Amino acid sequence: MPKVKSSCSIRLKHFVNEFGNDIFSTDGLVLYCIRQDYVHLFVTDAAPYMIKAANSLKALYSKKVHVTCLAHVHHTVAETIHGKFDNVDGLVSNVKKSVFIIDDSLIKSLSLIDTVIPNIIARQQSPATSTETMSDKLNSNIEIPAKKATILTGHRSAALVCEWNPTVDLLASGSRDGTARIWYMADKGCTSTFILRHYIQNEITAVVPRNKDVISLAWNCAGTLLATASYDGYGRIWKRDGNISSILSQHIGPIFALKWNKRGNYILSAGFDKTTIIWDAASGQCNQQFAFHMAPVTDVDWQSNRSFASCSADTFIHVCRLGVDQPLKTFKGHMNEVNAIKWNPQGNLLASCSDDMTLKIWSMKLDNCVHDLQGHNKEIFSIKWSPTGPKTANPNMNIILASASLDSTVRLWDIERGACIQTLIKHIGPVCSIAFSPDGKFLASGGFDKCVHIWSTQSHQLVHSYKGTGGIFEVCWNSKGDKIGASAHDGRVFVLDQRKL
Repeated sequence: MPKVKSSCSIRLKHFVNEFGNDIFSTDGLVLYCIRQDYVHLFVTDAAPYMIKAANSLKALYSKKVHVTCLAHVHHTVAETIHGKFDNVDGLVSNVKKSVFIIDDSLIKSLSLIDTVIPNIIARQQSPATSTETMSDKLNSNIEIPAKKATILTGHRSAALVCEWNPTVDLLASGSRDGTARIWYMADKGCTSTFILRHYIQNEITAVVPRNKDVISLAWNCAGTLLATASYDGYGRIWKRDGNISSILSQHIGPIFALKWNKRGNYILSAGFDKTTIIWDAASGQCNQQFAFHMAPVTDVDWQSNRSFASCSADTFIHVCRLGVDQPLKTFKGHMNEVNAIKWNPQGNLLASCSDDMTLKIWSMKLDNCVHDLQGHNKEIFSIKWSPTGPKTANPNMNIILASASLDSTVRLWDIERGACIQTLIKHIGPVCSIAFSPDGKFLASGGFDKCVHIWSTQSHQLVHSYKGTGGIFEVCWNSKGDKIGASAHDGRVFVLDQRKL
C-alpha cells in the first residue's frame, strides 16, 4: 500500500493496543486494523498521502475505512505521555498505558513502544549515513550561523511548499494552516507580506476548516500570477498583489501538483481522483480532462506548451497532448508507485523516480527505459535536472540528474553513461527536496534532519550548511542565484542570502 511520505507528527515503529496482533504496518507510518465491517486506519499525518492510504485499503478489502489521524501529537507529548522521556524532541522508549490526545479529544489508552518524533528521525539511520551524527561539528567556514538566516514567521502550521517568483524577489509559501503567503524580500529583509487565504475566515473562532492545506504552488514564467492547490480539491490563481484571479473547480479530492506551461496560457494539474486536467489560465475553465490512470496521479510535467507527462501510484507514466483523446506514449517499468517525473531541458528525455528505489530515463523513441539507475536503498522522492547543456543558459556545462531519497543521500548521475557520479552524504534523515542554482554550479538539499546543505556540483564538496528548527520540506533558488528559500515543518520559512555567507 502507498506510504505516508510527507511530514509526520510521529513515527511509530511498533504499535500495540487493545486490537492486539491485528494491527498491521508496512513502514511504521501507516497502520491499519481489519474489522468485520470496516478497516481502521491509523495515520501519522493529515497530509495528502493519508487519503491515498485510505483509498488503497478501501480498494484492497472492499470495506469502508475509518481513519484516526495522529497529527500534531508532538505538540502535546510532554503532557500526554506518562513515562520517561529525554525531551519533547527525543526518543520515547518502553512507554506503557500512554494516553494520547488526538484532535483535541481524549480517545483511549494505548501501549506504545519506541515512538519517534520526526525531528529526530536521524536516529533511524541507514548504513550509508551511520557514521554521521547530529553532534558532528561542521567546519566553521561551512556552517551558516543562525543570525545570517532571514526567518519569515506567520504560518501557524507546517510550511509545506515554497517557490521564488522568476522575475523579482517574491517568495511564495504554502502551509497546512490553509494559507499561502507572498513575501517580498529586499536587501534589508522582508518588507511586506500578502496572505492568500484558502477559506472564509471566522472572526470569532479563527478556526481553520479541515482540508485547506496548501500542498502545491507555482508561478507562471512571467511572474505575474501564482497558482495554488489545496487538499480540498480546488486550484486557485492569484495576482501578485494577493488578489484572486480565478478558481479551478473540477477535481474531486486533493490536487497533488500544479504546473504552468512556458507560454503561460495553460495550467496542468494532477489529482487524487486519478485524472489530470489542462486549464485555461485566463478563464480558469477546464480545457481537457485526462482519465487514463488507475490510481491517484502523483506528478505532472510539461514537455512542450501542449504536451505533458503524468505519473501515478499505478506505476505507469503517460505522455499526453491537448486535443488528443489517447496517450501518445505509455511507459511501463516501475514496480511501485512513481513519485516524480521531470523532462530534461531539451525535452527529449524523461526522468522518473519511484518507491521501487530506482530512477528510470525514458525516450519517446523507445518502449523500454533508456537507463535503469540503481543505487538508492530506499524510496526516491525528488529528482531535478541541472540547468546545463544544450538549449540552456549554461550550454558549455554537462547536464546531470540529481535524486533525493529516504535513505538520507543525494546522488548525482551522468545520464550519457547511465552511472552515478557521486553520492552526497551529510543528511541524517530523509532528504525531501533538492534544487540546482540557476548557473548549475550548486545544489541545495533539505531534509527531515532540519538541515539545508549547499553542495558544489563541480567538486562535489559541501560548501555551506544551515540547521533550522524544523524538518525541511522544500528548498528553492531565486532567479539570480543569490538566495535560497526553504519551508519547514515548524511553520517557518527562511531565506539564506549567498552574498552574506
